[in-house]
Amino acid sequence: MRTRSTVALRAIAIVGACAVSASACGSDGADVTIYSGRSERLIQPLLDDFEEASGLSVEVKYGKSADLALLIEEEAAADGSKADVFLSQSPGSIGFLEQNDRLAELPAATLALVPPSVSDDGGKWVGFSGRQRVLVYNTDQVNPADLPSSVFALTDPEWSGRVGVAPSNGSFQDFVTAMRVTEGDEITAEWLADLNANDPKIYANNNAIVQAVGRGEVESGLVNHYYNYRALAENPNQPSANHNFAPDDPGSLLIVTGAAILATAEADEFAAGTQLINFLLSSAGQQYFATETFEYPLATGEEPAGDVPPIDFADVGGIAYELLGGGLEQTRELIIDAGFDG
Repeated sequence: MRTRSTVALRAIAIVGACAVSASACGSDGADVTIYSGRSERLIQPLLDDFEEASGLSVEVKYGKSADLALLIEEEAAADGSKADVFLSQSPGSIGFLEQNDRLAELPAATLALVPPSVSDDGGKWVGFSGRQRVLVYNTDQVNPADLPSSVFALTDPEWSGRVGVAPSNGSFQDFVTAMRVTEGDEITAEWLADLNANDPKIYANNNAIVQAVGRGEVESGLVNHYYNYRALAENPNQPSANHNFAPDDPGSLLIVTGAAILATAEADEFAAGTQLINFLLSSAGQQYFATETFEYPLATGEEPAGDVPPIDFADVGGIAYELLGGGLEQTRELIIDAGFDG
């Protein structure tokens, strides 16, 4: 989906391999070795289910997606990566490897499991869950009729001091990177500077923003959609709700979590990796993400859980990150230059 969702970043963060943690390292004895940017707490139960269902053994190295992408690149440039499959929380990280020709083409049958708008035009990766950017707001403090249709309106004086943001968080940076693609660096930099000048409340992450909104500490905040659904599942009385910007607004970005097989995978590992990705896209795998994390399942025919509203992926599908020259590194520079601690 090169026009909207193919992702590629030339530069991510420069990190050492020591920044990556592993629950299991190396491929000795494993049918498939996974480098996962998704946390162990989130995805390990599903990988355990895959092992039981397939009879294949799995070893996993966990870490931040950007860190793992660079590690794969370093390994591939040397003796070949130990990874067979890469699961990336950030679309930019998987695109970085695609740009460097480190990914194998997936089978057509696997790519056909999802709509074209959430997979790669070149067949090198496929999305298996999605997180949409929204504005969470306190229902006791904000009239829904006053909520804006565009994220650009949050720099208006009426929103001064009323918006929470997490500038150092990866999903905020993915969102800003997408804005650079759709609006250009100049407009994005101006928006960031105006947002910072509008006295936003700064938080460490999405969850902190949702909790602060629920307490009435801040009236609204920019987050991924599922954090508020998690909060409401724990406390149905929390006075918070999600507001969706217009589908074509940068504030409605769908951040795709992607899976890919490394080009260095041998035939047996490629086959095992394909089985794994197909399992992630099976109804069992998709409903795990829908019910356990309230993310959007991306496989065709799978519906979101509970009160999570269905969306048209063609309207809010990802962004052509390969159009960027500086990638995430430049995004962080823009955020810092605007006065945020990115």
